[in-house]
Amino acid sequence: MKKIEILAPAGGFDSVIAAVHSGADAVYIGAKAFSARASAHNFDEEELRECVRFCHRRGVKVHLALNTLIFDDEMADALELVKTAANADIDALIIQDLGLVSLIRKMVPDLPLHASTQLSVHTPYGVKALYEMGFERVVLSRELSLDEIKEIHECCPEVELEVFVHGALCMCVSGECYFSAMLGGRSANRGMCAQPCRLPMRYEENDHALSLKDNGSLHYLRKLQEMGIASAKIEGRMKRPEYVAAATLAAREARDLGFITEVSQERLRSVFSRTGFTDGYLRGKIGEEMFGFRQKSDVVSADNQLLKEIRVLYKDEYHSVPVSFDCHIKTGEQMRLTATDGMHTVKVESDEVAEKALHVPLSEERVQKSLQKTGNTPYYIEKITIKIDDDAAASAASINALRRKALESLDLMREICHNYIINEIDLSAVLDGGKEVRQMNRAVVRDLHIPEEMKEMDIIFADVFGLGDKEQLKNLLDRGFVIGAEVPRVTFGNEKEVFERLKAIKESGVRDLMAHNIGAVYMGKMLGFRVHAGFGMNIANSYTLKWAKEYGIETAVLSVELDIRHIEKMYKCIPVGIIRYGYLPLMIMRNAPAGKSCKTESYLQDRKDEKFSVSSREGYSEIYNCVPIFMPQKDYPMGGEVFSDFLFTVENSVENMEKTLKKLRENRDFERKTHGLYLRGVKKFTIF
Repeated sequence: MKKIEILAPAGGFDSVIAAVHSGADAVYIGAKAFSARASAHNFDEEELRECVRFCHRRGVKVHLALNTLIFDDEMADALELVKTAANADIDALIIQDLGLVSLIRKMVPDLPLHASTQLSVHTPYGVKALYEMGFERVVLSRELSLDEIKEIHECCPEVELEVFVHGALCMCVSGECYFSAMLGGRSANRGMCAQPCRLPMRYEENDHALSLKDNGSLHYLRKLQEMGIASAKIEGRMKRPEYVAAATLAAREARDLGFITEVSQERLRSVFSRTGFTDGYLRGKIGEEMFGFRQKSDVVSADNQLLKEIRVLYKDEYHSVPVSFDCHIKTGEQMRLTATDGMHTVKVESDEVAEKALHVPLSEERVQKSLQKTGNTPYYIEKITIKIDDDAAASAASINALRRKALESLDLMREICHNYIINEIDLSAVLDGGKEVRQMNRAVVRDLHIPEEMKEMDIIFADVFGLGDKEQLKNLLDRGFVIGAEVPRVTFGNEKEVFERLKAIKESGVRDLMAHNIGAVYMGKMLGFRVHAGFGMNIANSYTLKWAKEYGIETAVLSVELDIRHIEKMYKCIPVGIIRYGYLPLMIMRNAPAGKSCKTESYLQDRKDEKFSVSSREGYSEIYNCVPIFMPQKDYPMGGEVFSDFLFTVENSVENMEKTLKKLRENRDFERKTHGLYLRGVKKFTIF
């Protein structure tokens, strides 16, 4: 059985050393831009090269996280970073932006790509789609259970799966959180999350209703290994090296021993926790017990003495690379030493010749003693073969120098693993020209309780679980309503049910499908729907629109994190739209606030007494913004190049929808509203 990879985080070079010396098989890092952890130290070009050299000598892989949304005016810089990473001999890139993927395939076709957890992939069809697109590995959403992970692996065993086993848990499904961006312009999809979920948020009796304990699932490593999972991932690129070492050491124990010692468990808890840990998602048991926040007792437990003790554990090299020596010492000739690690072989000679012994000739035991001293290197001796003339003599210093020369030569050979071919790309030649966009007005609703006035909409997308009444659906279609199906942004554990519902809906005459993730797009294409990308697809640049067109997507609602300036300059090879009106879902969660699913109207309250509507549906909950987006066409036409989506997902009755429609038709203002990010945009990171 292949050992599961232990993948450790590193926000800086100190953490790389901590991870590697603690026995990590791979590390993942970020650059100074386009990293989902922009606040970490991260790596500049020279640090990146040195990191790869350091790790490769020790048989450790390096994955670079380039896992943010990228805007058009940043794509050239993103590709320059890809080129830098390829020249540094990086082992894989972790990607969120699908437009970037198609460009990388042209530029560095052999560079392995891993689908970031920011792509929100949590279903068999989602993984299958990414595998067919050329991803070697998929980093699964954190919210999956062991049974669901097993089902995904069995459905698509060809692709490697990576599972989070330790570290922070976001309340929202990664890639689908807009809370930080909408409240303060700091986008989680751009690596700048302000973590509002860790602040006091009141829901019923819980004052930290969005703060989950950290993931503590290292004890599942053997189980995941038996299931065929490729990699066990530790979260924590923004945490200190001592945390990285403690988590990596515990992961090694869990994998190699089958258990974690009490000492390691206590070390983990003390170095960082939020009132303990949870394994609720992998266990398939979600609820109140998963919640916790960082308290004073958690902070003081990580004292200087503990950190000093952990530093001692990783100060020395972790001898992980086996090496075999073949030594020849012949009187009157230079000494020869061949070293091999099983893949690379080097042959070196001494600077001086072996002399004829005047008294005691050189023995095999003395040579072996010198060759076994691998010292502060990653090597350990697996086998030594020695051939010596009976009358030969040589000093220990000369044999030691020969050994060092061989291992240094082996180091150099091990540094380069790939030798990627890098092609130049002319970005200006990649894109299609703009496309004429007929002004469309589309509505998104929960079910088929639709007011008559909504018939004027070009298309009405209803939740797939709200389209169950065949008679009502037939009645609306017969009366001229154009109805489409919206697949929920998450389908944890019920993708098969959604697929069967879509088949039935297609047979009823529905032809259009709105998809918010790649798995839903894949299902829609399989069933022959006209597929429309929803805002959850996070399409943020012209190159992703180009990919969408080639993939068969008809229209796309652009990322809600784009501003007007970016939207107007995009090459629109398919019709694109924005949300003109609606309460934007700020979070979509498998667990509910405070672990309490709501069946009736309820609210989450922040420190400023703002109330955010909470809704629980089939296996997930959503938190909606406290005010609606309102971008009237007359004030913000955007050159007539976009269509308009109107979200009626909070309005809980036909009467409320009718009132809202009347306001919109009459261009009346709303008492409270927001322009979202369409005017102010999100904060930018520094590009090196």
